[in-house]
Amino acid sequence: MFTGIIQHIGTISQVRRRDAVTELEVRASAACEGLKAGESVAVNGVCLTVVRAGRSAFTAEVIPETQRLTTLGRIARGDAVNLERSLRITDRLSGHLVLGHVDGMGRVLRRAVKAREVGLELAVDRSVGRYLVPKGPITIDGVSLTLGSRVSSTRCQVFIIPETMHRTTVWRLQAGDLVNIEVDYFAKLIAQLAGRRTRR
Repeated sequence: MFTGIIQHIGTISQVRRRDAVTELEVRASAACEGLKAGESVAVNGVCLTVVRAGRSAFTAEVIPETQRLTTLGRIARGDAVNLERSLRITDRLSGHLVLGHVDGMGRVLRRAVKAREVGLELAVDRSVGRYLVPKGPITIDGVSLTLGSRVSSTRCQVFIIPETMHRTTVWRLQAGDLVNIEVDYFAKLIAQLAGRRTRR
């Protein structure tokens, strides 16, 4: 479990294809302190299991299902990625509860800069958009953000403060870029429970 508060920015140093599985080596010295094989790390919002950990880099495996459903299927050597290590029970929850289970990919339609604020308009699939509510939480490439007031079943907007741009990779996003999206878990849970009740 995660919070969507990015702790480090890493760099993809190796992408190795082994049969259907892809091994990603992520270089990030600060993120590797005390990191061990078997731990979970969110890489651009995708919960991955560490298979090897060193002093300055760690390696994680990406199975075909994850490659298909997330942007990690398109990742390349040299790409910068947002990193967050798994939440400890004693940690402060500064963002919102994030599972690292991506619900789908969105596409940046428009980027607007006003003063020091960056606004992004995203196109999303209806399977994602049905869980979005104005001013509700959303995770984009692992970053906990708040939705704007204009939300539909196929589009949404977020506004990013300078501090978030400084500490994450979202400042690099441009029109046409794909991003990983995780919606609020509680919204999905409520929708599922409501659906069961109406079917009775």
